[in-house]
Amino acid sequence: MINVNDFHPGITFLYQDDILLVLESVHSKSGRGQAHVKVKVKNLRTKHITNITFTGGDVVFPAIIDKRPATYIYDEADCGVFMDQTSFDEIRINNTRLKWERNFLSAGNEVNLSIYNNTEILGIILPPSVTLEVTEAPPAVKGNTVSNSTKLVTVETGYQLQVPMFINNGAKIVISTEDGKYKERA
Repeated sequence: MINVNDFHPGITFLYQDDILLVLESVHSKSGRGQAHVKVKVKNLRTKHITNITFTGGDVVFPAIIDKRPATYIYDEADCGVFMDQTSFDEIRINNTRLKWERNFLSAGNEVNLSIYNNTEILGIILPPSVTLEVTEAPPAVKGNTVSNSTKLVTVETGYQLQVPMFINNGAKIVISTEDGKYKERA
């Protein structure tokens, strides 16, 4: 059992048949009333983010989430196919669970599978950054290269992002998977 007073970002717990991940936690106590814990959580099944208020001292059941290394192999009609690196099984994950992650997946990428109770695959965990090739980049406009100007480019997965003007077609760039922003040239 986990006391809600001990919540901090990264804790996973069960609540009303959902598996929730704590993103933020704020404790508040006013006057003579009871303390409250306001928690911003992400549902690991639906990916929705909500806020829940608990009374101080409430307890919840922990949700143990295992991470297993896998390799992204290819894309099928409505799912991504991954190879579990421990059992070498092919695992298919529906694209609805991979909306954000698909922006950064190319064949051969190493990821971690997020598994609840050794049976339910919740999704994947990407590395903090990935290296992708730029496939479409407009040329830099003369005179715009002095300031911190940016331009919109497309990478091999179809994801579009703002990069500095000196990035051209065929360049390899490092992208943060947390916010989808350009970090550096590879």
